[in-house]
Amino acid sequence: MTTNELKDRWAQGDVAVGAWCMAGAPYIAEMFAMSGFHYVCLDQQHGLMGYEGLLSSLYAVARTDATPITRVVANDGGLIGKALDAGAEGVIVPMVNLPEEAERAVSACRYYPEGYRSFGSVRGGYTFGTDPAVVNRQVACIVMIETAMGVSHAVDICAVPGVDAVYIGPADLAISLGCSPGLGIQPGVHAEAIQSVLDACLGHGVTAGIHCGSAEQGAQCSEMGFGMITVATDIALIRAAAAREFDHAIGSVNRGGRGEQS
Repeated sequence: MTTNELKDRWAQGDVAVGAWCMAGAPYIAEMFAMSGFHYVCLDQQHGLMGYEGLLSSLYAVARTDATPITRVVANDGGLIGKALDAGAEGVIVPMVNLPEEAERAVSACRYYPEGYRSFGSVRGGYTFGTDPAVVNRQVACIVMIETAMGVSHAVDICAVPGVDAVYIGPADLAISLGCSPGLGIQPGVHAEAIQSVLDACLGHGVTAGIHCGSAEQGAQCSEMGFGMITVATDIALIRAAAAREFDHAIGSVNRGGRGEQS
């Protein structure tokens, strides 16, 4: 049995830096994990990943020091339990707007008497063992605040026992506030909302997490007090590298010309 190293980092006051997998490729998850990221999130909500892809990616990350977590499709006890049974050490639950929804997410992550998770894990037992009380302490329940409604209830959400972290989705939050979607913190109402959630987390001893678009933004968020910072997403990295290489190649071709025609 091991402990959840992500939760251990939070308990020690350390910042966890992570990577996000959307392509559904186990090798990319393994590469992120082997690169030293503290956690690797396998995205089932917006990523190109079904259950078999999740399971294969969990196998790939298992031999590394990275903590494997997953964002589930919805705040559904069956989906959350199945992801944890597969070996995820924590779940990110999207679109949590009310404390009752946070309570539902926590209950899905915990065995009785703290929740209603069904006992019978096939792979999860290899990580945290089979003692329900021990597993309850180790599994990370991370809820997302990504709407104006969620921001307005942030204090009550953070007060829910068993919420280990609150993860901000900047793009959806921006849309709900009438701003353009993006990963950066936009001045004005967007920045104010993010600060409000951060303050609620700090006030209740809950780790604050956020999705960033770059290492530079991650450093800024670390200075603000965030303890869970995602700085790399596989599809974004590949897309940016592909565009950069194409621009470089087409520029070289244009400079070189087509040569003399015989």
